[in-house]
Amino acid sequence: MITALSLVMTINVTFASSAPSSAGPTIAEHFHERTEYGYLVTSVFLCGYVIGPSFWGPASEVFGRRPLFLVTLACYTIFHLGQALAKDMNTLLATRFLSGFFAVSPLTNCGGLIFDIWDPITRGIATSLFVAGVFVGPVLGPIVGGFLTTSYLGWRWVFWIMMIFAGSCTVVASIFVPETYAPVLLQKKAQRLRKADPIGNANLYAEHEKADWSIKGVLHRTLYRPIHMLAIEPILLLVTIYLSLVYGVLYALFEALPVIFVGTRGFTIGESGLVFIGVGIGTTIGAATFLPLTRHYPELMKKWHGFPPPEQRLFGAMLGGITLVIGCFWLGWTGNYPSVPWIVPALGTIPIGASVSMVFISFLTYLVDTYLMYTASAFAASTMVRSAVGAAFPLFTTQMFENLGINWACTLIGLLGLLLAPSPFLFYRYGAYIRSKSKFSPSPDLLIAEKIKAEEAAIASISKEEV
Repeated sequence: MITALSLVMTINVTFASSAPSSAGPTIAEHFHERTEYGYLVTSVFLCGYVIGPSFWGPASEVFGRRPLFLVTLACYTIFHLGQALAKDMNTLLATRFLSGFFAVSPLTNCGGLIFDIWDPITRGIATSLFVAGVFVGPVLGPIVGGFLTTSYLGWRWVFWIMMIFAGSCTVVASIFVPETYAPVLLQKKAQRLRKADPIGNANLYAEHEKADWSIKGVLHRTLYRPIHMLAIEPILLLVTIYLSLVYGVLYALFEALPVIFVGTRGFTIGESGLVFIGVGIGTTIGAATFLPLTRHYPELMKKWHGFPPPEQRLFGAMLGGITLVIGCFWLGWTGNYPSVPWIVPALGTIPIGASVSMVFISFLTYLVDTYLMYTASAFAASTMVRSAVGAAFPLFTTQMFENLGINWACTLIGLLGLLLAPSPFLFYRYGAYIRSKSKFSPSPDLLIAEKIKAEEAAIASISKEEV
């Protein structure tokens, strides 16, 4: 149930990131601004995604998951008023940025929540559901936003619908989402025991209470740690670069698909939004593909005493890197020519969606298993960078597709994907060695590997003596 609520919260905030994208040009025209201002409706929201994780991710490791969810969701809901009632473009963009700043909290902390409550065997399935929510939201956004914008309700109702959805999630989360972060739970338990028996339990304190709660200590854990991890952790850095490209491709589609289908094939805004159904089908297929790829985990758990190597999570990224390149070439070279039936480039969005889902699920579970108790900080660092890239892509996508042509613009993105495609293979080969040098990766599997090696050597020695 908790995972289902996390999924709904994730769909909520990611839906808000893309829903006004179809309405962007209409909003800019309404306020008598240039069309480029319409692209900012998506970009400034993602700029909030850049700054928010440095606060909400590590802060959840200090104050717990539940308080962060409730405070940020409430603020995120309220700021929709400024968007729905905006009298000028500046007001809309300012409140849109603040909404993104608070909305990124579930996106950052749901990964940590999943680590709190799921064991390594089932964590992959739970993460698959979470990542599906990350992409179901952006896929639904243009579909709903496109039809609302062209209907008699108008573009303002895009924001009213978003506010209703956000308010409902806030109420449900306040009732049903519990605290799941173990250090905070132990702290509350210690406080209850001291209150029940002030004399007998006077010296009973949780480790979390003994942490450095000075301003310097709190800032170190909430702001400095994600940036520090990104700077010194090669695994986190390279994974973040790859995820940033994939995330950028996803948000580039919001501007690219209208160029392909509205510009060359005469679709309406609402009809071009329906093409995102292909992306949704792809992300669903990608999430489903992860299930057979983790079928061997029960056996690994027994062999590795509960801590299998994180590199076993990388098979999805290996496959997803290939399908991303295929999808980009497919979409570009069939979408460039109006004589090609519209269904052909539309089907090309399926492998793109599948690759996005597989790469994200694989790498996010890899980060969870690699950094364990530092997962929220790792997610915060990754979310900041990839959100910055996602915010930048819509600003130049239309111009890139118009100047380079649909075929060569997609080819350029595909070649970048091809450049990064070997990354999961390299991590699979050298990841254990890199983790052994890490300051933030506990890597219990490395110690277990030594024990397994010693046990196998002992068994081989006994067998040799018997012979």
